[in-house]
Amino acid sequence: MRIRTRLLILILVILVPAFVAAILAVWYVYQEERVAQETSVKEAVRAFSLVVDNELETKEGILRALANSPALARGDFDNFYRHASSLAPGDETGIILIGLDGRQLLNTRAPLGAPLPFRRASNIDLLMKRTGADRTLVSDLFVSAILHRHDFAIQVPVRVDGAIRYYLSMGINAATLQNVLREQRFPAEWQATILDRNGKVVARSLDADHYRGHSVSNLALSLFAAHREGVFTSRNLAGIPVQAFYSTVPASDWKVLISIPTADLRRVPLHAAMFLATIMAVLLVLASVAARWFARRAAVPIEYLGRSAEDLGAGREVHYQPQGVIEIDAVAQRMAEASRQILAAQGELEQRVTAAVAASERAQTALVRGQKLEALGRLTGGIAHEFNNLLQTLTTALQLASLTANQPKVLSLVDTCKRTVNRATALTTRLGSFGRVQDARLLTVDPGEQVRGSVQLLRGVLLQGTRMEVQCADDVWPVTIDPVQFDLALLNLAINARDAMPDGGRLLIEARNCTLEATMERTGGDYVRVSVADTGTGMPPEVQARALDPFFTTKPPGQGSGLGLPQAYAFATQSRGWLTLSSTVGAGTVIDIYLPRSRQPLSAVAARADAEGPGRGSGRVLFVEDDPLVREAVVRGLEDCGFDVMVAADGDKALAMLDAGLDADVVFSDIVMPGKVSGIDLAGILRERRPGLPVVLATGYTEQRAVIPGVQVLAKPYEIDQLVELLSNLSGNR
Repeated sequence: MRIRTRLLILILVILVPAFVAAILAVWYVYQEERVAQETSVKEAVRAFSLVVDNELETKEGILRALANSPALARGDFDNFYRHASSLAPGDETGIILIGLDGRQLLNTRAPLGAPLPFRRASNIDLLMKRTGADRTLVSDLFVSAILHRHDFAIQVPVRVDGAIRYYLSMGINAATLQNVLREQRFPAEWQATILDRNGKVVARSLDADHYRGHSVSNLALSLFAAHREGVFTSRNLAGIPVQAFYSTVPASDWKVLISIPTADLRRVPLHAAMFLATIMAVLLVLASVAARWFARRAAVPIEYLGRSAEDLGAGREVHYQPQGVIEIDAVAQRMAEASRQILAAQGELEQRVTAAVAASERAQTALVRGQKLEALGRLTGGIAHEFNNLLQTLTTALQLASLTANQPKVLSLVDTCKRTVNRATALTTRLGSFGRVQDARLLTVDPGEQVRGSVQLLRGVLLQGTRMEVQCADDVWPVTIDPVQFDLALLNLAINARDAMPDGGRLLIEARNCTLEATMERTGGDYVRVSVADTGTGMPPEVQARALDPFFTTKPPGQGSGLGLPQAYAFATQSRGWLTLSSTVGAGTVIDIYLPRSRQPLSAVAARADAEGPGRGSGRVLFVEDDPLVREAVVRGLEDCGFDVMVAADGDKALAMLDAGLDADVVFSDIVMPGKVSGIDLAGILRERRPGLPVVLATGYTEQRAVIPGVQVLAKPYEIDQLVELLSNLSGNR
């Protein structure tokens, strides 16, 4: 057999797999293009459903604004009719006021006082029975009783003094939704349709007037009932085979449907596959011609290229060796360059994959840890809220008891109870470590002074033979934190360091300024870094990976709770910073807490001298509190100090009292209360309605942020003399 024949056979052996690979590539491209196109259409359908939902919400907003009309609340239908008519000019929309008995009271499509239909033409009554009358309802398509055309309606309840008095409905010409379809600018071959719950056409991009009110096929109706979105193959109302994509409009349970002719849907991936097949075919033909030409030249250079091709296919680097033939040498050199580029790209890809996997693992770990801390925070926060209400009652009652009792034994017992309440207060403060930061406890402090002030507390938990060093820079920036949680975090870290150094060692606490660059995992800027480093036994990698998880501990049962490091981590996170941990087995552990620099001035901490009792005050105080025990104790204390106290059990009642003409000098309200109006909502409403009325808020624990300028916040439990002094200053300055 001639060498050329052998070379041709070798080339064919190489080209046949390449040809098969080309066929597979063409099939793969075709399938991928189909999937990509279907995915794109599904996203377009979801976006279209949100556009329709937004259009309905706009109409709902108009009704909500009309429902709050003062004229409607007074029953002044003349003014309300003029106002409603100005918002619904022409015949495209109509505003209808309906009584609780279902009778139309006015309709902007008819003159005021004209006879109106008694029964609704829409299915709103059925929807009210099915889902309730206290929410926004969107009807299905119906024929208007007045204009005799296809309409749909949106209804909202009208509340007067907290109770539903009327229903306000907007009848809308279904043809107005054609504007929504035109704005989407779908391709001409796409047929977009808006359907009601019953599958009837509300709007359609093609022949809307002809098909409006027609129902889709039973297959489509069954799919709509079973799934909120999906795709199916059918024939449209014109009988054309289509691929139909549908999605649900959130607020109304309507459906949007985009139908694309099957032939058009397959055209794009088919063209892409044919284009790729053509390229592959051309390349294979050219390769065959070139192979025959190279085979005639010589066997050795081709064998060299074959070996180079094998190396390239195996992922090995191809080393260029000149063969004396310009063309073969050029191909060989390019193969060598390609192999180096492939290896370099492969190495870079491996590095990126490794970095991406590591970042994903870190993000997953942080997410799981955050979820655990959030769950723990909700549990402990709820407990802290209830305990603080109880402690508030005890604090106020004990202070009042100390003022009325004169027997030394009774006063001694009261003093013992006060100390017990203080210990319970410290306990509830620890319970709040894992919840949201409480604004009432935030102070802007010098972290260096805070660390130095904790030295004596930290020395008390260290073992004999442990040397503690504190190194705080003189110009440390201020930070806004909860000082109690900061001290508790340092204490927990010191206890962990003590347990890691059973034979003694060195504990170093530092506070330094640092400026960090922004990364994907944190924001940049000015921070204060508080470091706690020990020379203990250190942690192995598997322990470091779980050290910040709540309740994880390596200590024997009964000797560790697993909440020390998680508390410090939660404190750093609450303070808008973060915590990092690095440890080496046998060398020790370093924990850094980064706290953002505060631009606020240092908080003034007033030292309160022991007084014989609360001062005297005057003025009218509106006290808003849902806990009856707290109300009873605090009202008694304020009245004994000279205040005239009016009580409201929640924010809704407080607003009702003020709207009824109650004249108060100051409002003192709890934050967390039942009903629709919390203490923070009440303060915001009063700031708009009665800007001169001072407001003081109190909280044991809350998930909300009290960030209303001029509103002071007291943390429960508070002393009655502290409250009396604050209320006296506010009521006297009014």
